[in-house]
Amino acid sequence: MKKFDKHEEDEKQNRPPADSESDPVDENNASQNGSTPAPESDSAPETAQEPLVGLTMTEYNEMQDKITQSEQKSKEHFEGWQRERADFLNYRKRVERENTQLYQNLTGQIIKKYLVILDDLERALKARPTQGEGAVWADGIELIYRKLTTILDGEGVKIIPADGAEFDPNLHEAISNEDSSDHESGQVIEVVQKGYTINDRVLRPALVRVAR
Repeated sequence: MKKFDKHEEDEKQNRPPADSESDPVDENNASQNGSTPAPESDSAPETAQEPLVGLTMTEYNEMQDKITQSEQKSKEHFEGWQRERADFLNYRKRVERENTQLYQNLTGQIIKKYLVILDDLERALKARPTQGEGAVWADGIELIYRKLTTILDGEGVKIIPADGAEFDPNLHEAISNEDSSDHESGQVIEVVQKGYTINDRVLRPALVRVAR
């Protein structure tokens, strides 16, 4: 009996310890380990503020002077830009005006040469035949005359009113002064050659006979 008890006692000593109960919740483990969970922060971390820089009165006055000078220069540059812009606009208007004037002069010089042909066509139509083949030719000449006058009208060419009008040295050129009981003094008796203007500018004065 003693041997059996000794053997049983040896088995108890060599037997592994029984499994412990399941681990408690994290809070118990934390308490057993001797540590506590970190408390949550209720507020956001404060932002670092830049330190204020102090200025002496001399430094402050110097900065004010620099600001004033910068504003003055900015104003001068802006006014200079405005002047240059105005000068450029005036230059562009002057160039456009000169180009328009040049175009009108060139157009007037060319058209003035065709006025002689227009005069010839008018003289031919005044003596046009009314019968025969000549009448057919006269119709063709009249058609050409009308086409030419339409082209001149499209270029701004206008006939100067002169027949029976008061003599105007700016528009008329007198070739004779005659006595006339049917006309007042200074009144145009007859238009010898038509005058024309282009864009309110005299292209050729009208040749007229004027009552004395």
